[in-house]
This record gives sequence, structure tokens and C-alpha cells, in this order.
Amino acid sequence: MTIHRSTFHKLAVSTFLLTASLGSAWAQDTSAVANRMKALLANQGMELAWTGISGDVSSMVLEGVSVKAAGEKDGLSVGNVTLEGVEEADGGYTIDTVSTQPFSHAEDGVTLEASPFVMHDLTLPAENSSDPMASLMLYKSAELDSLTVKAGGKDAFTMNDFAVEITPPADGKAMEFSGGVDKFTGDLSLVDDPKSKAVIEALGYQTVSGNMEIAGSWQPTDGKMELSKYDVTVDNAGTFGMTFDISGYTLDFVKSVQDLQKKITAQPEGADKSAQGMAMLGLMQQLSFNGASIRFDDDSLTNKILDYVAKQQGMSAKDIANQAKAIVPFGMAQLNNPDLTAQASAAVNTYLDNPKSIEIRAEPSSPVPFATIMAGAMSNPANLTKTLGVSVKANED
Repeated sequence: MTIHRSTFHKLAVSTFLLTASLGSAWAQDTSAVANRMKALLANQGMELAWTGISGDVSSMVLEGVSVKAAGEKDGLSVGNVTLEGVEEADGGYTIDTVSTQPFSHAEDGVTLEASPFVMHDLTLPAENSSDPMASLMLYKSAELDSLTVKAGGKDAFTMNDFAVEITPPADGKAMEFSGGVDKFTGDLSLVDDPKSKAVIEALGYQTVSGNMEIAGSWQPTDGKMELSKYDVTVDNAGTFGMTFDISGYTLDFVKSVQDLQKKITAQPEGADKSAQGMAMLGLMQQLSFNGASIRFDDDSLTNKILDYVAKQQGMSAKDIANQAKAIVPFGMAQLNNPDLTAQASAAVNTYLDNPKSIEIRAEPSSPVPFATIMAGAMSNPANLTKTLGVSVKANED
């Protein structure tokens, strides 16, 4: 009997010690995961805080989470954040999914409601990793099912099925990203300004809907950042698209900008910030401009505007178009670029006669440092169109 009691006692003590040690290890590991995430977000200019941690490392919950931009006074409370499928990897961590709670925030009569934001295949690199991307928290995909902005109890804006996919940089290749919004809607009848409201009603855009697509790449080694697609389509109106291509947007550049922003934010209100402004201009000189474009593909908006203006002026839409054609050469003359003036005039004429697309591109023959662009803007702004290789085209794919 004594032997049985002794054995039982040892088993109980061993079980208690084992459970206590495991509990301690779990608590330590969950804190390590959370703190590593906090450190990586800090590298990206965000401050993360929480009130508690529950669960274990395989499935843990950060409770009472709030986030804010570095240096800002007030944070945004997002509730609990769940991390599932957490595993240690090369001194860091991989996480299958990170998801927020449904979110709601009301301020000044406007309410924002969002479904859970979910990220997949999140990587938290080890602190001492030699990988240049180890200072960032990266994920492979993310989605947000819905987002609604309410004003006066009505849905002013809704967005459905936002998704993004990211291919992390590897073997010297650039990081690639793509995504978009499957559908958005806007209630423009809620606009208060009488003049804007009259134009909206005349054009028939009391409610609008559409979608958005984005794509691009980033090479962290040389900082080449390319936004190859940013298209916003409004149904029965048209598609506004833009692209840009710059170099020098390296991790060191990003960190320097964030550090400077912290210093600016930390200054008391009303303090002289001219020194920080000059420092920011100095940082911008590390960037080079490779190209950019702005494009509009028409889907009936142009003729609706011509008809509206014609009605206001008591003229025909054709007369309004001819007036616009005549104004362009005079407006372009101040640029002192006859070739561009002729090209823009021809493009506008072609577009107004048959609205399909119009595009303005800047394609310099070689990368142009931002310092050159800023100096040119101050000393000889008219010459910038030549420096940047600006062109205008209409009705071309």
C-alpha cells in the first residue's frame, strides 16, 4: 500500500511538474511569436500592442490588439487576432493563417464595418537571419470578403472580395504581387454639395459600381519598384489606369524614411520642421524615375460630359468638342515643346472624334534621378517634358 502511495505521489508530482513546464514553455513561445511579429511590424512603421495571449503556439490568440502608425498618439483597436498553424522555422516562425475578428468603428456619423481580414502563409524571419528580407513580415496571400462604409444609416460605399497574392523574392528574383477588388459600389446620391449633386444627377451616376486590379513587382536589392497595373473600372463610365517605375526604393531607404517620420511626429505642435523637410528631400534624391503613365479607357463617360456641358452652354456636343480641340494648342504652348504640343493636339482631336482611350506616358531614355527632376521643376519646369520623355496617344492598345 505504501509502495502504491509512493508511486502515485511521484506520478502526481511528475505530472504536475511536466504540465507546469509545458505551460511555461507554451507561454514563453507564444510571447516569443507575438514579440517577433511586433518587432517586424515596427520595421514596417507600425506599432502593435495587445492586452493578453491565450492558447498555445499551434493555435494562439492575441487579445485586445491595437495598431497604429509609428509616432502617432492614438491607435486603432481591432480586437482579437488568431494565429493558427504556428511552427518554428530556422529560428523564426511560419504561420498558416492570421485572422482578425469582424471589425466595426464609428466616428463623426460614419461607420466602417469589415469582415475578418485573413492572411495565409505568413513568415516571421529570425532576428539574426542573413536574408535581406528578414526585417519584413511577408505573407503569400490575403483576403477581405467585405467592407462597408455607412453614412446617415445608408451604405455610402461597399467593397466585396478583396484579394492579393504575393510571391516573395527568392534566388535573386523580384517580389511580385497582384490582386484587386471583385466589386465595389458607391452611393453618390449622398453627396451634399448642390453643384456636385446636380452634375451627378445629370450624368446619371447617382449610384456607381465597378472593380479594381493591381499588379507589380519590387526588387529589394536595387530598390526597383514597378506598379505595372492599377486599374479602377467604373461600370458605364470607363477605366482609369496608372503605372509607375522607380529605382532606389531599398530597405535602407524605407527605414530612413520611417525614422525621419518618427522624428517629425515626435516634435511638438508648431515646432519648426524645416530641417526635417530638407532631410526628406535629401532622401528622395536616392530615388530615380524610370517611367509612368496615366490612361483612360472610355465607356460612355466622355460623351455624357460633352452632352452635359453643351446643354449648360446652349450648344451642341460637337461644338463643345471643337472648342476643347482649339484650347489644347494654346494651353500646351507654355511648355515650349512644339513636338509634344502637336502630338497632344492630334491625340485630343482623335479621342474627341471617337472616344476610346487617351494616354499620357513619361518614358525617359535613361533613369532620371529625383534630384534632377526637382531641380528642373524649380529652374526650368517647361523643359521637364523633354527630360522625362512625355508623350500623348489616343485610341491605341
